[in-house]
Amino acid sequence: MDLQLKGRTAIVTGASAGIGTGIAECLAREGTTLALAGRNRAALEKVAAQLRSLGAPAAHVVLGDVTTLEGAHAIADDGRAALGGRVDILVNNVGSSRPLKGEETEAFWAEAFDLNFASARRVTGRIVPTMKVAGFGRIVNITGALYGKAINGAAPAKAALLSWSRALAFELAPHGLTVNCVAPGRIKSVQILERLHPTQESRAAFIRDNIPIGRFGEPTELGNLVAFLASPLASYISGANIPVDGGSVRIGI
Repeated sequence: MDLQLKGRTAIVTGASAGIGTGIAECLAREGTTLALAGRNRAALEKVAAQLRSLGAPAAHVVLGDVTTLEGAHAIADDGRAALGGRVDILVNNVGSSRPLKGEETEAFWAEAFDLNFASARRVTGRIVPTMKVAGFGRIVNITGALYGKAINGAAPAKAALLSWSRALAFELAPHGLTVNCVAPGRIKSVQILERLHPTQESRAAFIRDNIPIGRFGEPTELGNLVAFLASPLASYISGANIPVDGGSVRIGI
């Protein structure tokens, strides 16, 4: 299927590894010009070279820290400039689990929300005016677990991201823009394989209890859905939150 993404442009945040790289790979194969955002230049340059070999007309590196207002705006502005002033697709992928360890503090919650919610809101707010002028835009936000059995700062932050995304979808629809969320389950990444499930035994136990398909997902399996939602073919889908979790009975933390 031709997703009609040739000639389109996209910013992908958190693109240096894992899900972000998988999303960027899928967009590259469709001929999308990319701006890859993150903090690690060496890792991003490596990904950019790989994407050019897969078919991306160009893959630019944009450095910044989206957890700050200045950093988020810099990524949006520099990404737009690298793409020639037009951003058709914005994928807000930055985020990470934030389990509570020790005493609960205001700093703990502030950091969790800056990373998992405010980062997307800030970058999006900077890019939306450009999309409105063009009369076309695709915003895809990567969410995740909305609740769990233990306090994790990411869960309420992702719930806020979902709530905000659905309201934004209503507001932007008349301008030709769609806003959707994708909720990953256990997708192979450093966070999943080295932090949450560092042993084969812990992985096997989680898969047995939670994932009917019987394995962790590949980043490109999520990336394929994002590429479709980013395409003109998905023009009647907005305000959705679609899980990519192997049929999990719950998204565990």
